[in-house]
Amino acid sequence: MADGAAQPGAELLAFERFREASAQPLAYGYGHGPRGLRELRAREFGRLAGTVYLDHAGATLFPESQLRSFTRDLLENVYGNPHSQSISSKLTQDTVEQVRYRFEDGTIPFLDVIALKHGFDALERLTGGMENVQQHTFTLARYTYAALCSLRYPNGAPVVRIYSDSEFRSPEVQGPVINFNVLDASGNVVGYSQVEKMASLFNIQVRTGCFCNTGACQRHLGISDEMVKRHLQAGHVCGDDVDLVAGRPTGSVRISFGYMSTLEDAQAFLKFIIATRLRPQRSQPVPQAASGEAGTAPAESEAQSTVPATVPTTVPTTVPATVPTTVPTATVPTTVHTTVPATGPTTVPVTLSTTVPTTVPATVPATRHRPSPSPREDTPTASRAGNDWPPAVGAVCLRPPLPEATRTLQAPPEREALAPGGGLGPHVITNLFLYPIKSCAAFEVTQWPVGHQGLLYDRSWMVVNHNGICLSQKQEPRLCLVQPRIDLQQRIMVVRAKGMEPIEVPLEENGEWVQICQSKVCADRVNTQDCGEKISSWLSRFLGRPCHLIKQSSDFQRNAKKSHGKGKSAGTPATLSLVNEAQYLLVNRSSVLELQQQLSVSDESGREELFPMTELISRFRANIITSGASAFEEEKWEEISVGPLHFQVLGPCHRCQMICIDQQTGQRNQDVFQKLSESRERKVNFGVYLMHMSVDFSSPCFLSVGSQVLPVLKENVECHNLPASKKHQNVVS
Repeated sequence: MADGAAQPGAELLAFERFREASAQPLAYGYGHGPRGLRELRAREFGRLAGTVYLDHAGATLFPESQLRSFTRDLLENVYGNPHSQSISSKLTQDTVEQVRYRFEDGTIPFLDVIALKHGFDALERLTGGMENVQQHTFTLARYTYAALCSLRYPNGAPVVRIYSDSEFRSPEVQGPVINFNVLDASGNVVGYSQVEKMASLFNIQVRTGCFCNTGACQRHLGISDEMVKRHLQAGHVCGDDVDLVAGRPTGSVRISFGYMSTLEDAQAFLKFIIATRLRPQRSQPVPQAASGEAGTAPAESEAQSTVPATVPTTVPTTVPATVPTTVPTATVPTTVHTTVPATGPTTVPVTLSTTVPTTVPATVPATRHRPSPSPREDTPTASRAGNDWPPAVGAVCLRPPLPEATRTLQAPPEREALAPGGGLGPHVITNLFLYPIKSCAAFEVTQWPVGHQGLLYDRSWMVVNHNGICLSQKQEPRLCLVQPRIDLQQRIMVVRAKGMEPIEVPLEENGEWVQICQSKVCADRVNTQDCGEKISSWLSRFLGRPCHLIKQSSDFQRNAKKSHGKGKSAGTPATLSLVNEAQYLLVNRSSVLELQQQLSVSDESGREELFPMTELISRFRANIITSGASAFEEEKWEEISVGPLHFQVLGPCHRCQMICIDQQTGQRNQDVFQKLSESRERKVNFGVYLMHMSVDFSSPCFLSVGSQVLPVLKENVECHNLPASKKHQNVVS
């Protein structure tokens, strides 16, 4: 459909026509019409600018005047505990009696009760009373209900399924609440967790789950008592993202309106449903970085052009003994320089190493069905973006450098030629990343030591707000611009950000770190130490809000919740740093390439442009990037080996909205999340979690770029591509 035109049924219901068609008068606003409501909203709820809040049934919002009035009351009066006979106690008692009913015994939260009085006063002053609020919010709910009911896919199927005992005919029997599930064109339920994540990308706040009302969920969703038991046994609890079990919903989506809600709120929500379900998705072209930017390859000195050609590759037969001497030729779409004829066989030199049988030179990259991006788009810039750090940094002085013969040239996905039969080359690690500070920029390395909790110093620190709550890019996207770098030789972490002087943080606790504090990671309490006022002030200035840097205490052990493999005994549970769920996250380049092709767009001249591979990989914030497997094959792995290191594959990573943040700029764009949602059948999974099965820490262990990855499939427990005799190749321990 050209130009992203709306499909039939995607039009937004006209509000005035809706009101005129109603058999009963429908009120909107509080006496001064829409203008008065807009002024009230701007004056009392300026913090809602750019946000659509639709969970008033869960917790509505207080106006600024209520807070000012309550604060003034506390400043002007002395309120004491009411269980006494003093003047201050009597004042409290008299004030509370004006607003209390909540037969109470014991000491009540008297300041909160006094605040409630100011809340009722503000409500009366701003709206004229609860009758007006009831009429206003019901009008918005009825309009939204009617609009949702009218939305249809081109095949006539409804876009939502609404759960209600009324048809929104009267505010006497129906509150300003709409409970529903989104459906796809085939009538299948789209999980509520998926809808909530997409809504948040549009700055729309909704409520999801069972709303602490399991009985209502059972009745409306057709969930039996036995099914409830099975859900609980499977680990499903209120508030989690287990939204579908065997294709059936475990909960729903709820929106609710408050007295400050506006028509614009309702229409913004409806436009979100239309945009994500009924309009063709068109990603915007992403401009490529100008040559000479940090992290890009040097400009070519000679003029080049790309000529599509069929090039059968002839490989010399002089190869190391450990590498197969027969390399099949393949006919693939190839991007070549003008020095290569467009037709006819071409002998292409191939560089061979002990890790990868063939590495095709960058001058003749073979692509899969699409033109290749520029070479500089291949390797994520990670934390070196915007500075002069080298392309990849190894672990200094922890081991001798790899001999030249064992160093491996990386083969990016655009250069992976399909072999006869559709297979890819051997599985190898192409990139290694660690994230010293949770939710901050990546630090790319070519080799790195392995510790008890994963890559050494991976997510050992995190930024918290003034209350000690962990900050992530979901609340503070600019965290991705904070670039930490570990210097193992000097035992420091250097932190950089644009416009800020670099600052150093010691890797281990020292005398300056005296404050012990507790924080939470994925509901787990963790013991941490504050890294000091200097780095705290640095981060606060850059982020524009009070915050601290804390590090997990060295004597604190956080155990993984899940069972992690045959190699783990009951007495040696896997331990975690400040990661969410597992020690490692692995992403397969072929999976990224498939997503990249789905995100491709055509410019005005019809030329296809690809989403930059560098940026796409960086959004998934993985530790290990591999090549050689087909797209999403990693989700079929049960375990993998990298030399002497063995890992259990715990399962797929369920993605959140953070993949919508450009890790180089901090800008949000929902296309990646939405396209992944569409292609992965309503579950946004990408990458797999890994956990150590067995590691011998008696001597230092390392992961290295170029190391071979030997997976074992869940189905037949067989390794891919290479014999077991090569399991220990290319990883030095």
